[in-house]
Amino acid sequence: YPQFSISTSGSSLRLLESIFREDEYLVNMQHTVIPSWYNRNGYVQSMATLIEKELTKFEKPDEVHIFFSAHGVPVAYVEEAGDPYKAEMEECVQLIMAAVKARDIRRPHTLAYQSRVGPVEWLKPYTDDTDPRAGKSGVKSLLAVPVSFVSEHIETLEEIDMEYRELALESGIRNWGRVPALGCEPGFIADLADAIIEALPYVGAMAVSNLEARQSLVPLGSVEQLLATYDTLRRELPAPVAMWEWGWTKSAETWSGRAAMLAVLILLVWEVTTGEVFSQSKLGVSLTLLLFI
Repeated sequence: YPQFSISTSGSSLRLLESIFREDEYLVNMQHTVIPSWYNRNGYVQSMATLIEKELTKFEKPDEVHIFFSAHGVPVAYVEEAGDPYKAEMEECVQLIMAAVKARDIRRPHTLAYQSRVGPVEWLKPYTDDTDPRAGKSGVKSLLAVPVSFVSEHIETLEEIDMEYRELALESGIRNWGRVPALGCEPGFIADLADAIIEALPYVGAMAVSNLEARQSLVPLGSVEQLLATYDTLRRELPAPVAMWEWGWTKSAETWSGRAAMLAVLILLVWEVTTGEVFSQSKLGVSLTLLLFI
Protein backbone atom coordinates (compact mmCIF):
# COMPACT_ATOMS: atom_id res chain seq x y z
CA TYR A 1 0.00 0.00 0.00
CA PRO A 2 1.51 3.41 -0.97
CA GLN A 3 -0.04 5.11 2.07
CA PHE A 4 0.07 3.59 5.56
CA SER A 5 -3.13 2.74 7.41
CA ILE A 6 -3.57 0.67 10.54
CA SER A 7 -6.39 -1.12 8.68
CA THR A 8 -4.21 -2.16 5.73
CA SER A 9 -0.45 -2.10 6.25
CA GLY A 10 -0.88 -2.27 10.03
CA SER A 11 -3.15 -5.31 10.08
CA SER A 12 -0.98 -7.03 7.45
CA LEU A 13 2.12 -6.48 9.59
CA ARG A 14 0.35 -7.89 12.64
CA LEU A 15 -0.63 -10.99 10.67
CA LEU A 16 2.87 -11.33 9.24
CA GLU A 17 4.32 -10.99 12.71
CA SER A 18 2.18 -13.85 14.03
CA ILE A 19 3.14 -16.06 11.08
CA PHE A 20 6.85 -15.34 11.59
CA ARG A 21 6.67 -16.15 15.30
CA GLU A 22 4.98 -19.49 14.68
CA ASP A 23 7.46 -20.69 12.03
CA GLU A 24 10.96 -21.69 13.12
CA TYR A 25 12.34 -21.06 9.63
CA LEU A 26 10.72 -17.66 9.08
CA VAL A 27 11.50 -16.41 12.58
CA ASN A 28 15.21 -16.54 11.76
CA MET A 29 14.87 -14.96 8.33
CA GLN A 30 16.46 -11.53 8.09
CA HIS A 31 14.00 -8.91 6.92
CA THR A 32 12.80 -5.34 7.20
CA VAL A 33 9.64 -3.33 6.41
CA ILE A 34 8.98 -0.21 4.34
CA PRO A 35 5.86 1.26 6.04
CA SER A 36 4.78 3.54 3.15
CA TRP A 37 6.21 4.92 -0.08
CA TYR A 38 3.64 7.43 -1.39
CA ASN A 39 6.23 10.23 -1.26
CA ARG A 40 8.93 8.50 -3.31
CA ASN A 41 9.84 10.50 -6.40
CA GLY A 42 9.54 7.53 -8.76
CA TYR A 43 6.00 6.79 -7.60
CA VAL A 44 4.96 10.46 -7.77
CA GLN A 45 6.48 10.98 -11.22
CA SER A 46 4.86 7.81 -12.54
CA MET A 47 1.44 9.05 -11.39
CA ALA A 48 2.11 12.44 -13.00
CA THR A 49 3.11 10.74 -16.26
CA LEU A 50 -0.12 8.74 -16.42
CA ILE A 51 -2.17 11.88 -15.73
CA GLU A 52 -0.32 13.80 -18.43
CA LYS A 53 -0.95 11.02 -20.98
CA GLU A 54 -4.67 10.84 -20.24
CA LEU A 55 -5.11 14.60 -20.43
CA THR A 56 -3.90 14.57 -24.04
CA LYS A 57 -6.88 12.38 -24.96
CA PHE A 58 -9.33 15.20 -24.20
CA GLU A 59 -10.28 17.59 -26.98
CA LYS A 60 -9.71 20.51 -24.61
CA PRO A 61 -7.19 19.43 -21.92
CA ASP A 62 -7.16 22.91 -20.39
CA GLU A 63 -10.79 22.48 -19.31
CA VAL A 64 -10.33 19.15 -17.51
CA HIS A 65 -10.89 18.85 -13.77
CA ILE A 66 -8.63 16.23 -12.14
CA PHE A 67 -10.58 14.07 -9.69
CA PHE A 68 -8.56 11.91 -7.27
CA SER A 69 -10.50 9.01 -5.76
CA ALA A 70 -8.91 7.13 -2.85
CA HIS A 71 -10.13 4.18 -0.82
CA GLY A 72 -11.72 5.45 2.38
CA VAL A 73 -11.26 4.39 6.00
CA PRO A 74 -13.53 4.98 9.02
CA VAL A 75 -13.11 8.43 10.56
CA ALA A 76 -12.55 6.82 13.96
CA TYR A 77 -9.31 5.28 12.71
CA VAL A 78 -7.95 8.76 12.06
CA GLU A 79 -9.44 10.73 14.95
CA GLU A 80 -9.26 8.09 17.69
CA ALA A 81 -6.48 5.70 16.67
CA GLY A 82 -4.12 8.23 15.11
CA ASP A 83 -4.13 6.60 11.67
CA PRO A 84 -1.91 8.73 9.35
CA TYR A 85 -3.76 7.60 6.21
CA LYS A 86 -5.67 10.85 5.60
CA ALA A 87 -2.60 13.04 6.12
CA GLU A 88 -0.46 10.84 3.89
CA MET A 89 -3.15 10.78 1.20
CA GLU A 90 -3.48 14.56 1.18
CA GLU A 91 0.30 14.98 1.01
CA CYS A 92 0.44 12.38 -1.76
CA VAL A 93 -2.06 14.31 -3.90
CA GLN A 94 -0.15 17.56 -3.29
CA LEU A 95 3.10 15.93 -4.41
CA ILE A 96 1.50 14.50 -7.56
CA MET A 97 -0.10 17.83 -8.48
CA ALA A 98 3.22 19.60 -7.90
CA ALA A 99 4.83 17.16 -10.33
CA VAL A 100 2.02 17.79 -12.82
CA LYS A 101 2.43 21.55 -12.45
CA ALA A 102 6.19 21.21 -13.03
CA ARG A 103 5.26 19.90 -16.49
CA ASP A 104 3.48 23.18 -17.18
CA ILE A 105 0.06 21.63 -16.60
CA ARG A 106 -2.17 23.65 -14.29
CA ARG A 107 -5.56 22.17 -13.63
CA PRO A 108 -7.93 22.28 -10.61
CA HIS A 109 -8.21 19.07 -8.64
CA THR A 110 -10.36 17.37 -6.00
CA LEU A 111 -9.72 14.52 -3.56
CA ALA A 112 -12.57 12.28 -2.42
CA TYR A 113 -12.92 8.83 -0.81
CA GLN A 114 -14.76 5.78 -2.14
CA SER A 115 -15.77 2.25 -1.11
CA ARG A 116 -17.34 3.05 2.26
CA VAL A 117 -19.41 0.28 3.87
CA GLY A 118 -21.55 -0.05 6.99
CA PRO A 119 -23.26 2.59 9.13
CA VAL A 120 -20.13 4.27 10.57
CA GLU A 121 -18.80 7.57 9.24
CA TRP A 122 -15.96 7.28 6.75
CA LEU A 123 -13.53 9.89 5.46
CA LYS A 124 -15.21 12.68 3.52
CA PRO A 125 -15.91 13.94 0.95
CA TYR A 126 -17.43 10.79 -0.52
CA THR A 127 -16.68 10.12 -4.19
CA ASP A 128 -20.29 9.27 -5.03
CA ASP A 129 -21.39 12.65 -3.62
CA THR A 130 -18.54 14.79 -4.99
CA ASP A 131 -18.47 13.27 -8.48
CA PRO A 132 -21.99 14.38 -9.51
CA ARG A 133 -21.58 17.68 -7.62
CA ALA A 134 -18.74 18.57 -10.01
CA GLY A 135 -21.05 18.18 -12.97
CA LYS A 136 -23.78 20.26 -11.39
CA SER A 137 -21.26 23.02 -10.66
CA GLY A 138 -20.43 23.40 -14.34
CA VAL A 139 -17.50 21.04 -14.86
CA LYS A 140 -17.79 19.44 -18.30
CA SER A 141 -14.60 17.38 -18.50
CA LEU A 142 -13.45 15.13 -15.67
CA LEU A 143 -10.37 12.93 -15.34
CA ALA A 144 -10.65 10.35 -12.55
CA VAL A 145 -7.42 9.26 -10.83
CA PRO A 146 -7.48 6.12 -8.61
CA VAL A 147 -4.77 7.42 -6.31
CA SER A 148 -4.62 4.70 -3.64
CA PHE A 149 -4.82 1.75 -6.04
CA VAL A 150 -1.77 0.35 -7.84
CA SER A 151 -3.59 -2.42 -9.73
CA GLU A 152 -6.90 -2.80 -11.53
CA HIS A 153 -9.70 -4.55 -9.67
CA ILE A 154 -13.39 -4.19 -8.86
CA GLU A 155 -12.96 -0.78 -7.20
CA THR A 156 -11.45 0.71 -10.37
CA LEU A 157 -13.08 -1.36 -13.11
CA GLU A 158 -16.57 -1.43 -11.61
CA GLU A 159 -16.88 1.33 -9.01
CA ILE A 160 -15.02 4.07 -10.89
CA ASP A 161 -15.40 3.03 -14.54
CA MET A 162 -19.08 2.13 -14.26
CA GLU A 163 -20.81 3.54 -11.17
CA TYR A 164 -19.00 6.88 -10.80
CA ARG A 165 -18.81 7.42 -14.55
CA GLU A 166 -22.58 6.99 -14.77
CA LEU A 167 -23.13 9.44 -11.91
CA ALA A 168 -20.82 11.95 -13.59
CA LEU A 169 -22.55 11.76 -16.97
CA GLU A 170 -26.00 12.00 -15.38
CA SER A 171 -24.93 15.16 -13.53
CA GLY A 172 -23.77 17.00 -16.66
CA ILE A 173 -20.22 15.82 -17.24
CA ARG A 174 -19.78 15.44 -21.00
CA ASN A 175 -16.21 14.21 -21.28
CA TRP A 176 -15.01 11.46 -18.94
CA GLY A 177 -11.56 9.93 -18.64
CA ARG A 178 -9.79 7.70 -16.16
CA VAL A 179 -6.11 7.30 -15.38
CA PRO A 180 -5.16 3.60 -15.36
CA ALA A 181 -3.70 2.03 -12.24
CA LEU A 182 0.09 1.93 -12.17
CA GLY A 183 0.30 -1.81 -12.77
CA CYS A 184 3.69 -2.57 -14.33
CA GLU A 185 4.45 1.02 -15.41
CA PRO A 186 8.27 0.93 -15.82
CA GLY A 187 9.06 4.00 -13.69
CA PHE A 188 6.91 2.67 -10.85
CA ILE A 189 8.46 -0.81 -10.90
CA ALA A 190 11.97 0.66 -11.05
CA ASP A 191 11.19 2.86 -8.05
CA LEU A 192 9.94 -0.13 -6.03
CA ALA A 193 13.20 -1.90 -6.84
CA ASP A 194 15.14 1.17 -5.68
CA ALA A 195 13.13 1.25 -2.45
CA ILE A 196 14.10 -2.34 -1.73
CA ILE A 197 17.77 -1.70 -2.47
CA GLU A 198 17.74 1.34 -0.18
CA ALA A 199 16.19 -0.75 2.62
CA LEU A 200 18.80 -3.53 2.42
CA PRO A 201 21.20 -1.96 4.98
CA TYR A 202 18.41 -2.25 7.58
CA VAL A 203 17.75 -5.96 6.99
CA GLY A 204 18.49 -7.97 10.13
CA ALA A 205 19.56 -4.90 12.08
CA MET A 206 18.07 -6.35 15.26
CA ALA A 207 18.27 -10.06 14.42
CA VAL A 208 21.33 -10.87 16.54
CA SER A 209 19.53 -13.58 18.48
CA ASN A 210 16.47 -15.77 18.07
CA LEU A 211 14.54 -13.66 20.55
CA GLU A 212 15.37 -10.42 18.79
CA ALA A 213 14.63 -12.01 15.42
CA ARG A 214 11.09 -12.48 16.68
CA GLN A 215 10.83 -8.73 17.17
CA SER A 216 12.53 -7.40 14.05
CA LEU A 217 9.79 -6.83 11.51
CA VAL A 218 10.84 -3.19 11.13
CA PRO A 219 14.19 -1.37 10.90
CA LEU A 220 15.79 -0.96 14.31
CA GLY A 221 12.71 -2.06 16.22
CA SER A 222 9.63 -4.27 16.45
CA VAL A 223 6.28 -4.08 14.73
CA GLU A 224 4.88 -2.70 18.00
CA GLN A 225 7.28 0.23 17.76
CA LEU A 226 6.20 0.88 14.19
CA LEU A 227 2.52 0.83 15.11
CA ALA A 228 3.20 3.06 18.10
CA THR A 229 4.23 5.73 15.61
CA TYR A 230 0.87 5.50 13.84
CA ASP A 231 -1.43 4.35 16.67
CA THR A 232 -0.90 6.92 19.41
CA LEU A 233 -3.56 5.50 21.70
CA ARG A 234 -2.21 1.96 21.38
CA ARG A 235 -5.59 0.59 20.42
CA GLU A 236 -5.95 -2.95 19.16
CA LEU A 237 -6.49 -3.33 15.43
CA PRO A 238 -9.63 -5.07 14.14
CA ALA A 239 -9.26 -8.83 14.02
CA PRO A 240 -9.10 -10.46 10.57
CA VAL A 241 -12.51 -11.41 9.15
CA ALA A 242 -13.19 -15.07 9.89
CA MET A 243 -14.67 -17.33 7.23
CA TRP A 244 -17.89 -17.56 9.25
CA GLU A 245 -19.21 -16.10 12.47
CA TRP A 246 -22.73 -16.04 13.94
CA GLY A 247 -24.48 -12.68 14.31
CA TRP A 248 -24.28 -9.42 12.36
CA THR A 249 -20.55 -9.34 11.76
CA LYS A 250 -18.34 -8.34 8.85
CA SER A 251 -18.24 -12.02 7.98
CA ALA A 252 -22.05 -12.08 7.85
CA GLU A 253 -22.03 -9.03 5.59
CA THR A 254 -19.55 -10.74 3.29
CA TRP A 255 -21.61 -13.93 3.02
CA SER A 256 -24.86 -11.95 2.56
CA GLY A 257 -23.26 -10.11 -0.33
CA ARG A 258 -22.11 -13.36 -1.89
CA ALA A 259 -25.57 -14.87 -1.46
CA ALA A 260 -27.15 -11.85 -3.15
CA MET A 261 -24.75 -12.13 -6.09
CA LEU A 262 -25.58 -15.83 -6.41
CA ALA A 263 -29.30 -15.01 -6.36
CA VAL A 264 -28.89 -12.47 -9.17
CA LEU A 265 -26.99 -15.04 -11.23
CA ILE A 266 -29.73 -17.65 -10.68
CA LEU A 267 -32.41 -15.16 -11.75
CA LEU A 268 -30.49 -14.27 -14.91
CA VAL A 269 -30.18 -17.96 -15.83
CA TRP A 270 -33.91 -18.40 -15.12
CA GLU A 271 -34.81 -15.51 -17.45
CA VAL A 272 -32.62 -16.87 -20.25
CA THR A 273 -33.99 -20.43 -20.00
CA THR A 274 -37.69 -19.56 -19.55
CA GLY A 275 -37.91 -16.34 -21.54
CA GLU A 276 -39.84 -14.66 -18.73
CA VAL A 277 -38.68 -11.31 -17.33
CA PHE A 278 -38.32 -10.99 -13.58
CA SER A 279 -39.61 -7.55 -12.52
CA GLN A 280 -37.46 -5.15 -10.51
CA SER A 281 -39.97 -5.13 -7.67
CA LYS A 282 -39.91 -8.93 -7.37
CA LEU A 283 -36.12 -8.90 -7.58
CA GLY A 284 -35.89 -6.33 -4.79
CA VAL A 285 -38.23 -8.30 -2.54
CA SER A 286 -36.36 -11.54 -3.21
CA LEU A 287 -32.96 -10.02 -2.43
CA THR A 288 -34.29 -8.32 0.70
CA LEU A 289 -35.71 -11.61 2.02
CA LEU A 290 -32.47 -13.39 1.14
CA LEU A 291 -30.35 -10.84 3.01
CA PHE A 292 -32.53 -11.09 6.10
CA ILE A 293 -32.35 -14.89 5.97
